[in-house]
Amino acid sequence: MNTNRYIRQTSLKEFGQKSQDLLLKSSVLVVGAGGLGIPVLQYLNAMGIGTLGIVEGDKIEITNLQRQVIYCEKDIGKGKLEVVLEQLKSQNSGTTLIGHDTFLTRDNALAILADYDVIVDATDNFPTRYLINDACVILDKAFVYGALHGFEAQLSVFNYQQGPTYRCLFPKMPSNDEIPNCNINGVLGVIPGIVGSLQALEVVKILTRKDKVLSGLLLIYNGLDQSFLKVKFPQIPENKKIKVLGNYYFENECESTNSISASELHQLMESKIAIQLIDVRSKEEYKQNHLVNSINIPMEQIETRKHEIDFTNPIYVICQSGIRSRIVQQKLIKVNSKTFIYNILGGINHYST
Repeated sequence: MNTNRYIRQTSLKEFGQKSQDLLLKSSVLVVGAGGLGIPVLQYLNAMGIGTLGIVEGDKIEITNLQRQVIYCEKDIGKGKLEVVLEQLKSQNSGTTLIGHDTFLTRDNALAILADYDVIVDATDNFPTRYLINDACVILDKAFVYGALHGFEAQLSVFNYQQGPTYRCLFPKMPSNDEIPNCNINGVLGVIPGIVGSLQALEVVKILTRKDKVLSGLLLIYNGLDQSFLKVKFPQIPENKKIKVLGNYYFENECESTNSISASELHQLMESKIAIQLIDVRSKEEYKQNHLVNSINIPMEQIETRKHEIDFTNPIYVICQSGIRSRIVQQKLIKVNSKTFIYNILGGINHYST
């Protein structure tokens, strides 16, 4: 190792060579290579973490570019993991990089998380967050949490040195109707960069055994007035007793939910069989790109426009990533439970032409 590379860190009285050596011996798993994950990965990689693992199964789309700044226009359509690994390797060849080309699920979570010292939640959905929490409790691993909503963000560290867990702060997963979606509500591009950097800082503090880790504290950041608020929350002993993962976290893991993969939809479209495909993205998203013969009914309009849907034939519902379409699927099932209604897993992101 070139000792000059990290001299600006090792020369810090409060950090020194001892802390640098601890980073080199450490391993960190970042779940998600999006707006939060990119700054976490870039800074930890630059600072000399020994091993970085990345869980990511998504592809790059043009709407990612305003906040996921490691990606370029030429990368659109490529897998995020492929591009991120290439960029990180060129940034620091001394880091051991491990790619997990998948999404985190109940079936693979424990096996993937087991090999790392600290877990970073850089995801954008509640099911994965609760899955990460429960797996970390079972494996006794700390995880660094970040979440975004418009101009605001949250940050905390859970399950650190027997501290509170995510469920101590948010006991139950919200229902689909209560979940904010950045595809609809939006997020200012710079906010994930700020919060991801703060997540990286918490990781470094944990690994180098510094004081004042954000355990038992929720940091709330408001980008409009540049304010920070810390809220204390207690540990609830019952939440430390998780021994096995729940039956399911995602609705598509429940056998009663009809769904097909984006590749299966592609085969249907190629077969020229006429199908009723409802695209529930916004009007603006639909204008940018959509599948031939699909009908655009934005999610928030589904109740008032359900008369436009033929419930005597199977219905296929699609959105950008599969989250909004799953919500709409449940709404349509309540309208007519006898109709075959299919959610397209992964949505437009996973549809290959």
